[in-house]
Amino acid sequence: MAVTNPTGPAAPPSDPGDRFRVALRSGFGLLGPRHRRHALSVEEVDALALPIGDDGVVIGVDAQGQPSVLGINRPTAYDVLLIGGLWTAQVIALRAAATGARVAVETGRAAAWAQLVEALGVGPSGMSVHDVGRVPPQGASAGSPVLVVRDCGMRPPRGRVVSGPWQSVLTLLPYLSPVAPRLIRQARLVGVQRVSPDEAVQIGRSVGLPRGDVEALPTLADGVTLWCADRDRQYVMTQATDPETGLLGTARRMD
Repeated sequence: MAVTNPTGPAAPPSDPGDRFRVALRSGFGLLGPRHRRHALSVEEVDALALPIGDDGVVIGVDAQGQPSVLGINRPTAYDVLLIGGLWTAQVIALRAAATGARVAVETGRAAAWAQLVEALGVGPSGMSVHDVGRVPPQGASAGSPVLVVRDCGMRPPRGRVVSGPWQSVLTLLPYLSPVAPRLIRQARLVGVQRVSPDEAVQIGRSVGLPRGDVEALPTLADGVTLWCADRDRQYVMTQATDPETGLLGTARRMD
């Protein structure tokens, strides 16, 4: 004969919410404190804005004193052209390495970069220096992004290692040269430091600068760069930290 136990366990609730409440009462978790809902007016929403820019390397401050960030670690190819001084390129390389990127320098003046490699003290996994045309494949990935710095003089040859996913290329030109128009066309971002009035006119035509910016280029102070991307333009002052000043000296346009 079947016997029914009236004190036996009841059938589990069919509603998910009821099952969750039963689990809480049974000791599977604790009920937290109860608060009234928070509500904001439309005018108060703006107060929630946070001063966070793009992810990347802080290369200086803009005219308003806000940090300017260069996003070099990207899943797509990214070419940067800097018509300027070695000092600025080396600061960018140092800061890129500090963010965890591997930096490969292609240069004909290895001695100028040797002190940076020694200062980093992390070996080829942090920064490596190669002769022109001798940069090996870097094996860039999302977990190990790469910045290739091409410091190859006025007429850099076409590089064996080009930009690609997680591998950006920064090409340094000390002055305008016959290869500059090609490099400007292929670059996603162009930085220009102090140049001669004639060079400023040529750069203005290539980049599409208004007259005010063309006239300003020959007067830029050391450490100031006009960065141009499509129709966006921004003046950035690169200010070295104390360790950077000890290693590289103060900002300068010429080396």
